[in-house]
Amino acid sequence: MSEDIKGLTQAKADELLTKNGLNEVPEPQFNFFKEFLSKLWNLSAWILEAALLLECILGKWIQSLFVLLMLLFAAWNGASKKKQSRRVLNNISHKLTPTVSVMRDGKWQNIDSKYLVPGDLVSIQAGDVLATDVKLIDGQISTDESSITGEAKTVRKQVKDTAYAGTTVVEGSGLATVTATGANSRSGKTVNLINNSAAPGHLQQLLTKIIYYLCILDGILTLVIVIAFFFKGGKISNFIEMLPFLAMMFIASIPVAMPSTFALSNSFEATRLSKEGVLTADLTGIQDAANLNLILLDKTGTITENKTAVANWTNFSQMTDSEVLELAAAAIDQRNKKIIDSAIDDYVSSLGLKVKAPDDFTPFTSSTGYSMATIAGYNVKLGSFKQLSLIDVSATDKVKDIDFGAGRSVALLIDDKLAGVFILQDKVRSDSKAALAELKKRGVMPIMLTGDNQKTAEAVAKEVGLEGEVISIHDFTDQTDTNKLAGIADVLPEDKLKMVKFFQQKGYIVGMTGDGVNDSPALRQAEVGIAVSNAADVAKRSGKMVLLTDGLTSIVKILDAGHRVYQRMTTWSLTKLARTAELTMLLTFGYLFFGYIPMALNAMVIYTIMNNMVTMMIGTDRTHITYKPENWNMARLAKIAFSLASGWTVIGILAVAYLNTHGWNHGTISTMVYVYLVLSAMFLILITRTKRYFWQDYPSKAVGLTQLGDIILTVILAILGIAMDKISWTNLAITFLVALVAAIVIDLFYQPIMKNR
Repeated sequence: MSEDIKGLTQAKADELLTKNGLNEVPEPQFNFFKEFLSKLWNLSAWILEAALLLECILGKWIQSLFVLLMLLFAAWNGASKKKQSRRVLNNISHKLTPTVSVMRDGKWQNIDSKYLVPGDLVSIQAGDVLATDVKLIDGQISTDESSITGEAKTVRKQVKDTAYAGTTVVEGSGLATVTATGANSRSGKTVNLINNSAAPGHLQQLLTKIIYYLCILDGILTLVIVIAFFFKGGKISNFIEMLPFLAMMFIASIPVAMPSTFALSNSFEATRLSKEGVLTADLTGIQDAANLNLILLDKTGTITENKTAVANWTNFSQMTDSEVLELAAAAIDQRNKKIIDSAIDDYVSSLGLKVKAPDDFTPFTSSTGYSMATIAGYNVKLGSFKQLSLIDVSATDKVKDIDFGAGRSVALLIDDKLAGVFILQDKVRSDSKAALAELKKRGVMPIMLTGDNQKTAEAVAKEVGLEGEVISIHDFTDQTDTNKLAGIADVLPEDKLKMVKFFQQKGYIVGMTGDGVNDSPALRQAEVGIAVSNAADVAKRSGKMVLLTDGLTSIVKILDAGHRVYQRMTTWSLTKLARTAELTMLLTFGYLFFGYIPMALNAMVIYTIMNNMVTMMIGTDRTHITYKPENWNMARLAKIAFSLASGWTVIGILAVAYLNTHGWNHGTISTMVYVYLVLSAMFLILITRTKRYFWQDYPSKAVGLTQLGDIILTVILAILGIAMDKISWTNLAITFLVALVAAIVIDLFYQPIMKNR
């Protein structure tokens, strides 16, 4: 029946496209104001709002204005970076629009789904995400309609039933005509393969931990100041005057710029990856790549070329080779050819044989293990020898001389009797061996997964340099030594989810490549799910990354992107913790030793704002790729940051002590401390961003220019006495010299310790 159904002509399709428009619906516009308001209702904002209220109660209107500006800046900046990230993902999503098999001018062709029009004849199969509303006219399918009904159950569709845009075909295949497109479809939107993440996965955890550490430190030091104040006989009225300073110590600990820095870095890398052949469907995939230490790789299309050819054909029937092969060709899925279909079809065509249309055809499914056709009175089955040998029990005896280890085997049954066996061989990609070596060099353990038999898998593993044991999935147990695995053979698509969960339970951060509908659960489960270039639509929706090219080289690029994000956020975390600890310790010990807080309140507010400006730019900084999986060890980062802060604090306190005992007044010292803190913050970024001494490396242009701008503004404020006491050029030069000497001394101790971090 299906062969009698014809689609539209290209001319008619163009006419309908002009009339109805593209098959897409504009996505809801990003609401900047709504996003801005949401940034005023979170933990960081609450601390700022409480401080603002306290400043207003105390009548500190200038400081209140600064805190308000900081609060509004944090909200505006967060919303702006969210908008920027959304724009990046939206631009990338256009490249992920699915293609559809459609008949135009009597020929099947793959086109971008946005060019579909009502009346088009389309071929659908398991794994497709429907891009339009369609009416089934041939075949049977089951769809997952949870995207429009909210109910997670499959719905069976018969001929004349309607299936809707946005639903996933989970079983079966057929022909259908398009009934509605774009805004006229039931879902009212085209399929979008981007999973727009509201925030990176580790962001909130990291943000919470940093606030936790800083609040503990601020709380302890604030308590020390309070106890010292009353121990020295201070009065309540004077203590009230100190409250704004104590509030600012807490304000300084708020990581205002962190969400923006993280979003900026992830978006920056997503854009970079899109130019290198990798589309990012979920920003968490980039950051998790830095932690990746094991990856499960599909052999076909990833390690080997996405091409295969018939290497050997054995005829077990009484018919001639030509007769048997023509029958075999009838069992090939001509509408949606897979790799094996194309290999056998090419082999038959190369012999000059005619590919005949079957009277009836049932496509391959993983549950049956074969495709089936009826032609000229024969029942033909083409598929897995293992599955088909269950139908013809005598098949095993007939194939004793077949070397199944030579490649992938495809068996042919005619009227339920073994008629022949194809041996197909995949060609290993030229870049696979080098790419796998690079993955191992970076501390990532690659394990090959294949549906091929053990001998074939062993041969491929040896060719690409995978050292270790290749076992059958049937021999895989909880006691299997994963460190000695090179590959797992006889793997069915549904086994992959169990593999991912098994390795995650063992403590690995797992990457996974896949292409089929049955790979989707495993891709979603893996920390870094990677859909390969020829993957089914539903697989692309499930993965966090989508490759545009075949092979492993692109996976190395994903690792690089993850490490760059990790390095930038490590720099941010270290500098934030160290700068805040330095500020609070310097002011606390200054009060304890000298009887006053050695920094003006206005200068403290300005310092906090300026630091957030420069640290935000860290998201675009130059980095050095590391060759081992990373992990967010906040306790270790806190120890390192506290050590750095202690060095700066000791040198700062010694300098203040000298100034106090050699005639400098409190106002001048306060401004010099402000300049010292700004310079120490700039040097901290330079020190922590590299494994070399800070004078041997340089930051990105954005970071460098922002630092320069901060320093120039600091000089202007200090020399002109804006919002603080004026100081002389001599005092400014002394402060610069002290900060430079401190940076050199600290870095001479820091870098040897951190070489292997």
